[in-house]
Amino acid sequence: MVTAAIFLVATVAAGLGAVLLRLPPLVGFLVAGFALHAAGIAEPPYLETIADLGVTLLLFGIGLKLDVKTLLRKDVWFTTVAHLLVSVAIAVGFLGLLGVIGFSMLAGEGLGVLALLGLALSFSSTVFVVKVLDTRSDQSALYGRIAIGVLVMQDLIAVVFLSVASEHPPSPWAFALVLLIPGAWLLRKVWSKVGHGELQALFGVAVALGPGYALFEAVGLKGDLGALVMGMLLAGHPAATELSRTLFTVKELLLVGFFVSIGFSGELSWQAAVIGLLLLLMLPLQAIVTAVLLRLMRLRKRTAILSGLVLTNYSEFGLIVVAVGSQTGLLHDDWLVVLAVAVAASFVLSSAVNTRGNEFAMSLAKRFPSKPNEWLHREERLIDVSGAEALVLGMGRVGRGAVRKLRDDYGMDVVGVEHDPARVTTLRSEGFTVVQADATDIEFWGRVRSAGAVRLAILAMPFHAANLIALSQLRASGFDGTVAAVARYDDDVAELERHGADAVFHLYGTAGLALADEAAEAALGYDTAEQMRDAQAGRRTTSGQVAGAVPGAAPSTPTELDEAR
Repeated sequence: MVTAAIFLVATVAAGLGAVLLRLPPLVGFLVAGFALHAAGIAEPPYLETIADLGVTLLLFGIGLKLDVKTLLRKDVWFTTVAHLLVSVAIAVGFLGLLGVIGFSMLAGEGLGVLALLGLALSFSSTVFVVKVLDTRSDQSALYGRIAIGVLVMQDLIAVVFLSVASEHPPSPWAFALVLLIPGAWLLRKVWSKVGHGELQALFGVAVALGPGYALFEAVGLKGDLGALVMGMLLAGHPAATELSRTLFTVKELLLVGFFVSIGFSGELSWQAAVIGLLLLLMLPLQAIVTAVLLRLMRLRKRTAILSGLVLTNYSEFGLIVVAVGSQTGLLHDDWLVVLAVAVAASFVLSSAVNTRGNEFAMSLAKRFPSKPNEWLHREERLIDVSGAEALVLGMGRVGRGAVRKLRDDYGMDVVGVEHDPARVTTLRSEGFTVVQADATDIEFWGRVRSAGAVRLAILAMPFHAANLIALSQLRASGFDGTVAAVARYDDDVAELERHGADAVFHLYGTAGLALADEAAEAALGYDTAEQMRDAQAGRRTTSGQVAGAVPGAAPSTPTELDEAR
């Protein structure tokens, strides 16, 4: 327990230090791992287990939200394969140059070793990228879906390599895993019976670790891949989003162990540290390659650049590839430390860049020529909201309620904006007017066609950061209409008002008011609260009696009147 306390205090302190420096907390977690290792504190045996649990739940959560059709998109599979080949070529050339300069670790290394290192350096971190997208609420945005698709393809390529290179190849029983497809039907039925709360969370963890991790490990495949596959098989369940949100906090806490564990990858030498830091010089080239490839797929400049920026980091899978190479004698053990330094440093660099990703994307996009609207991918073309008087950004439960109220009670022409294509399809089938777009996109209003009639924008997205970004983009675009937003916490309300929101509604604070209205309407049989107030006002007489009372009856007492209400 003493060791656990030391690790917790050091990790919290380092995470807080990173926040004070305006860096993501995970940068502090990485620093804590290296600092604890350098201080001679032994890695507790349970840290690796905690890290594995975090990664497993992360991949299970990705699977729950992953549309398999995303992997079949040309801009995903082509970009993944082309990026891998180009990245390996860049790494071979760069590492060969370092060998010529005089680094002894690279002296005499053959092309095969350099290519293997290049493969390890071609992967981007699933853990890091998903955390960035979670922070921005961008997993369903086009660039977010493309980035996750590329990550899944990279993970599959890594799993294939590990299966081939491992001393223990997959068992013939691995083919029996196809039975998980009909088995998922049974799991869905069970899931529908478990309800909500802790039992549903426990069910999710059990599925991720049981038929997911443990079963795949038993047949010689990576357990992490099993968790991802189980998530994908259960993705269509109505409670998939709820389960993903329920596991979010648990997953985040466990992933802290993953970031801290990177610092314990091996003994750090000056040469390993220098080479690891020099490897960061390849990241801009890899980002450019990703952006160019996606631009060739007819994506907008911002989408291509944002995808390139968020994927600009090295991966924990690279560490695993090098570890397997070390175990099979293909690589020296020192390369594991080099990769650990490169991965940790890439997280720090990528965190700093992606904190201002939208700003960098727009700044860079201005430097390159634009393409006509017809040339762009269909999801990137101009959005027609001609005639709309109000836009509701975010079509969850709050957004749908806002659309109904504005449309039915106020007679306004309302268009909803939603970046999840599956939800867009569902809402359109239910009669909503919805366009598919990313409300946090700084070019969103530039893509809107005939938006002159819009005089009201409601920010109803579930994440405060997304609403704040959308508000900033609205004001930066010159929109001078009314902007209303929702918030969960008092400090979020204050921040939105500070950034120019005309009206902010506290979800928890106003829930009681809405509940009282609903209760009163149900009790008295009125259709609206306004009708109820009008009726109450009409009942009052100059004598203090209630209008409509039986003539001659004694005036009702306050208690009787309250009971009648």
